[in-house]
Amino acid sequence: MADRPDEIDRLIDLMARLPGLGPRSARRAVLHLVKKRAVLLLPLAEAMRKVGEAVHECAVCGNVTTADACEICTDPVRANGEICVVEDVADLWAMERGGAFRGRYHVLGGTLSALDSVGPEDLRIPELVERVGREGISEVILALNATVDGQTTAHYIVDELAETGIRLSSLAQGVPIGGELDYLDDGTISAALKARRGL
Repeated sequence: MADRPDEIDRLIDLMARLPGLGPRSARRAVLHLVKKRAVLLLPLAEAMRKVGEAVHECAVCGNVTTADACEICTDPVRANGEICVVEDVADLWAMERGGAFRGRYHVLGGTLSALDSVGPEDLRIPELVERVGREGISEVILALNATVDGQTTAHYIVDELAETGIRLSSLAQGVPIGGELDYLDDGTISAALKARRGL
């Protein structure tokens, strides 16, 4: 646009590509950054440069790290024979926030999707199968989203690991803590009913 420098238009365009930001939100964010240039824009640019240069995928699990292997993969206490399989790094971080899982992870990098032409070779499924044999894994926990693609991916992994004899499990699905039945969708209520347990 004629009323803005090309550099600002380029920054707005790049910001608008971020999840949760559209063109309008990107314009507001960029304007705020420009106004707070010394305390926000320049430190943010430097931090992004450092992350861009230093951070890469963990060679073992697919987490993000600055070393060859992430802290989770190199922690001997977490080598307990359990691997939790997640779709992406955001899911790994969510599991870590909960603090309940003390094993290791495997990030697939997405889910199988015929519509998006994502097949097993596009994900880190072969690496998972290889890890299970190499690391003496006793249980694989599938923590994939309860979507059609997530469940398709879970079934594919179960088939791939069927001959290994290891324990395969998935996260329970159903009513969240503090959830009210009236506000839940039909699929969640159905899953909760099927996963019921004795008291």
